[in-house]
Amino acid sequence: MRSTFVLPAVLAALLLVPALAVADPSVQLGPRPFYLLNDLEDGALKSALEQCTEGPFTKTDFSIGHRGACLQFPEHTRQSYVAAARMGAGILECDVTFTQDRQLVCRHSQCDLHTTTNILAIPDLAAKCTRPFVPADPETGREASAQCCTSDITLDEYKSLCGKMDAADTSATTVEGYLGGTAAYRTDLYATCGTVMTHAESIELFRELGAKFTPELKSPSVAMPYDGDYTQAAYAQQLIDEYKAAGVPASDVFAQSFNLDDVVYWIANEPEFGAQAVYLDARVYEQEDGVETAIAGMGALKAAGVNYIAPPMFTLVALDDAGRIVPSAYAKAATAAGLDLITWTLERSGPLAGGGGWYFQTITDAIDTDGDTLVLLDVLAKEVGIKGIFSDWPATVTFYANCMGL
Repeated sequence: MRSTFVLPAVLAALLLVPALAVADPSVQLGPRPFYLLNDLEDGALKSALEQCTEGPFTKTDFSIGHRGACLQFPEHTRQSYVAAARMGAGILECDVTFTQDRQLVCRHSQCDLHTTTNILAIPDLAAKCTRPFVPADPETGREASAQCCTSDITLDEYKSLCGKMDAADTSATTVEGYLGGTAAYRTDLYATCGTVMTHAESIELFRELGAKFTPELKSPSVAMPYDGDYTQAAYAQQLIDEYKAAGVPASDVFAQSFNLDDVVYWIANEPEFGAQAVYLDARVYEQEDGVETAIAGMGALKAAGVNYIAPPMFTLVALDDAGRIVPSAYAKAATAAGLDLITWTLERSGPLAGGGGWYFQTITDAIDTDGDTLVLLDVLAKEVGIKGIFSDWPATVTFYANCMGL
C-alpha cells in the first residue's frame, strides 16, 4: 500500500498530480537509516539499498508509527505523531484508554501516567493517583513507586498534563528524580512538554497529516463494567463511533486489540471496520505453549472473520541450520490460513550489539550490529510477507519500503 504524503496547504494541487510522480518534500528521513545502512555487512542487501540513498522518498502504509516516533519523542503526543508523519509513516497509532468521565485518550496503558507524564509534579493531581508516590528507601531496599491512571482524573485534568519520555528512576527519593530515568539510547531533548492527545484529536491530526489510523483498544486496568454500566462492548463501540462521527472511512482504520473478544465484537457489530481489525497475539509470550496453540488455531481465527494477526517480531522468524534468518512455523501457518501479518516493534531495542534483546530472542545468534535491523526487516518483508511493521523510528522502515517498492 502506498500513497503520496501531503500537507493540507498543498493538498488541492497534489490531487492533480499522479501519485509517486515526484518526491514528497514533506518526507524527511534524517541520518538514522543511513547510519544503519553503513553499519550493514557488505552484500546484496547493502548494495541494493545503497542505490536508494538519494530517494525519492514518499509516505508508505508499510511504515507504521508506533505511538508516533517514541524513540526520541514522548509517546502519544502531538509532537511524536508529527515527527512520525514527517518520517513517512503512512499509518499512525493511538493506543486508546478512558478517563474518569469516560472520554477516550491516547495512552499506552490506562495506568502509565506516572511514567509518561508530569502528573506527579502537580500536587492536586498527584493526590488523586491510585497509588501516590512513595520514595525509595536505600536502607530497606524499597524501590520508589507510584500508580497514576487516566481513570483517576477527568478529561480536563488529563489535558493539563505534559507528556514525557516513558521512564522512571525507581532509586529516586524525590518526585523530580523519579520522573527521570530515560534510557541512555533515548533522549529528553524533545520532552520539554509533550502535548497529550484525546482519541478524537488524534483522528483530526492524523487526517491533517495524510495518515491512516490504527487505534489499539487497551485492556482496562479498572474492573469492567466501569462505574456500573460502562461495559467492554460499550468501550469498543465508542472507539469506532469516534471514527464514524469524524467521517473517516472504515478502509482507513485498522482497529487493534490483544483481546480477541474486541476483534470479534467489531466483526459482528461493525463489519466494515471488523474486516480490517487486527488481533494482537500475546499468547506467544504469555502462555508456555502459546506458539503451538496459535499455530493450531490459525484456521479457526480465519473462520471467525479475523483477517489480520499481529505477533511480536521474534514470533515470525527463526534461524535455519546455517544460522540464517528465515520465516518461522508461526509465520507459515498464518499465511497458509489466509491471515495477513503485521508485526511489532522495530527500533525499540536500543543498540543491537548484545543480540537485540526481547524482540530478537529467536534470532539472537544472528544479531551482531545495528545494521542487522535491515537484515531482519528484509526477511520480514520479502520472505515472511508482512503487510506492515510498527517502529519507534519510522524513517528506517520508510527508507527500506521506498527502496523495495513497498
